[in-house]
Amino acid sequence: MVTVKPRGNRWRIEIYFRWPDGAPYRKRLLAPVASKSAAQRWGQQYELHVLTEGRAASAPKVEIPTLAEFFPRFVGHGEGEGQKQSSLDAKRSVYRTHLGPAFGSLKLDRITDEKLSALRTSLVRLGRAPKTINNVLSPLNACLKLAVKWRILPAMPCTIEIPPVNDTRPGFYDEDDFARLCEGASKVGPREHLVVRLGGDAGLRRGEMMALRWVDVDFRRAQLRIEQAAWKRSKRHAATAGGAEWCVGKPKGGRGRVVPMTDALREALQGYRHLRGEYVLCQDSGAIAPGHMLRSWLQAAQRRAGLEVLGALHKLRHTFCSHLAMRGAPVKAIQELAGHADLSMTLRYMHLSPGARDSAIALLNFRGTPMARGLSETATSGYYS
Repeated sequence: MVTVKPRGNRWRIEIYFRWPDGAPYRKRLLAPVASKSAAQRWGQQYELHVLTEGRAASAPKVEIPTLAEFFPRFVGHGEGEGQKQSSLDAKRSVYRTHLGPAFGSLKLDRITDEKLSALRTSLVRLGRAPKTINNVLSPLNACLKLAVKWRILPAMPCTIEIPPVNDTRPGFYDEDDFARLCEGASKVGPREHLVVRLGGDAGLRRGEMMALRWVDVDFRRAQLRIEQAAWKRSKRHAATAGGAEWCVGKPKGGRGRVVPMTDALREALQGYRHLRGEYVLCQDSGAIAPGHMLRSWLQAAQRRAGLEVLGALHKLRHTFCSHLAMRGAPVKAIQELAGHADLSMTLRYMHLSPGARDSAIALLNFRGTPMARGLSETATSGYYS
């Protein structure tokens, strides 16, 4: 007897019968197919194979799908796991642009190291940055690992290395230039000033600025609740779904945070209050302001301040983190305020913290003194206790 039951995003097969000598046979396993009907057929084939080959029989061989056949199942698995829609859309875009043309017609076990090297070489010749190459290879790596986990593949058919990218120290405005930028932005207009303050005083990402609503602004407690972020999907996906290119979802990392407001940011928000819509930064119609519009507002502020006109909104976020580190804020506090999921992201700014270096070197001033010996003994006893 073969029964099929759902288990998460997959189907669990239960097989039960008795051998001629009366001994029971029971087995539960996950089907390596997507639909219920296919899982039922697969389970029946498994049962027939066991009955035909005897008690030592193994599972029937599963036909290995092509990448074009399996990649939608991989994306669907991510959706069931609660991954952000922006991440899923990015995977679809990577497949359409790179993985599909290169490997779409190949069975998963035919994606060899040699073919992978050819793809990497073509990306290098096109001038793609190392981080871009990693963004192409990471979904393929995760896709093949899922196929192995689901026992569609016996093992990884190739070795996909995702080398760390040499991340240079982020650029930021020093305190004098940031003051000039704020002054220039206030002369251009209140919305330009608010963009600068949201990035430089609260560390908001571009998508978080765009999706910030007035209900997220708590003037009484002087804090912002960062609960959502805007992201841009491809024109093709937007046309297929029948919606706008800019969508609103969870912030990066999948969880929100609370950021206290500086006095300057609070004044900027109070001076910009409007009734055009629910979003703080919006168009005249009340619709969400797209990213290029925020970029143009920042460029106007940079031009008025006499600074280099880059329009790089993320430089404001780097400024926020850098200034906190320079003033001796604890690394954990910076991580929580910036919403970094990985502490290594925050540590990029800690070279700016003079307090950490000075206090560390100051410990050497006590070498050979009774105080140092006492501290050493206390530390040692605490370590081995």
